[in-house]
Amino acid sequence: MSDYEKALADRAERVATMRKKLADVLPEELIGGFSTNGLTLEIGCGHGHFLAAYAAAFPQETCIGIDLISKRIERAQHKKELAKLDNVHFFKADADEFFEALPPKIVLGKIFLLFLDPWPKKRHHKNRIIREQTLNEWARRSRAGTMMYFRTDHEGFYEWSLEAIEAHPNWELCPDAPWPFERETYFQSILPDAPRDLIARFRA
Repeated sequence: MSDYEKALADRAERVATMRKKLADVLPEELIGGFSTNGLTLEIGCGHGHFLAAYAAAFPQETCIGIDLISKRIERAQHKKELAKLDNVHFFKADADEFFEALPPKIVLGKIFLLFLDPWPKKRHHKNRIIREQTLNEWARRSRAGTMMYFRTDHEGFYEWSLEAIEAHPNWELCPDAPWPFERETYFQSILPDAPRDLIARFRA
């Protein structure tokens, strides 16, 4: 087996494992596409400070947080267990693989993107999560009323994301929409400048 074939096989195994984990924890009405709220997803959830608090405040919503770092997910899971929350789940996962594993009828209700890696060097801009490909994927998983909440302390990443959302046919900026929930993390508390927010709504 070549390195490329092994990489594909490893990816397929991770997606299959994630698909099984999701089937074990997600409610039937969400999997069947009948949920009123849709799925609340945080990409890059870190230690789970925000999403655990959000899930406690909104017990009617099913919440999932994903991150690439195992230690962060362990700490997030610990917060969930301490608070005895059954409506939030944390997984180590790449965003693309997560969406491939997500049951096909699930729709997104809210997407949170808080202080993600801005990939500041120009040669790394292609790694920024806000780009046409990902906006297309999220649009395919959305319905009327799906909201996207983005926050960053990096001006370049903010401008990049603003331009990408403005250019996309399925997302419209909502500058007057309220931020749905505030929970300041330690990282946010030490920022030298106030972060910048973007709120967008799915449009068919």
